Amino acid sequence: MEFRFCPRCATELARRPIADDAGLIDRLACPAESCGYVHWGNPTPAVGALVEHEGEIILARGQGWPDGWFALVTGYLEAREDPKAGVAREVKEELDLDVVEANIIGNYIFERKNEVMLCYHVVTRGTVKLSPELAEYKRYKPAELRPWRRATGLAVADWMRSRNLDIVWDERPALAAVQPQTAKT
Repeated sequence: MEFRFCPRCATELARRPIADDAGLIDRLACPAESCGYVHWGNPTPAVGALVEHEGEIILARGQGWPDGWFALVTGYLEAREDPKAGVAREVKEELDLDVVEANIIGNYIFERKNEVMLCYHVVTRGTVKLSPELAEYKRYKPAELRPWRRATGLAVADWMRSRNLDIVWDERPALAAVQPQTAKT
């Protein structure tokens, strides 16, 4: 999120070099000397679930996404929420499935939305019931998955590698170029 005005004193923010561990970085900052506010632009933490259900992997298509685009179930962490609890909550909210096991795959940057994705492989039980956020879902045998070269697709590839599955990349142009800004990865 880019701010135009300081959330502390309402002065219009300006770009200026700010020192950090990497040297000088151009940041939005309050020019008022008495304020000192700097907008660091830190990424937002989110969770992603590679959902296993009855031996198959479920990928979902968000409302507003183009036909044929499927990805992990994702969502933002709540304040003070443990990531494992957050991924279980998102799977319950979006697919109405109960998570019985959750194991971290890895952490991935989703640059377009300035997010850090904490991705898990989750084993679930129950009957799938889609939330209004999702348009549809598709089931895949693990070897049929075709990871994409960004964000949660990299988690799919890492999970496949951990199971010695052959990886065939989905080389379609980036979904980010056609999907609405509000859609999830």
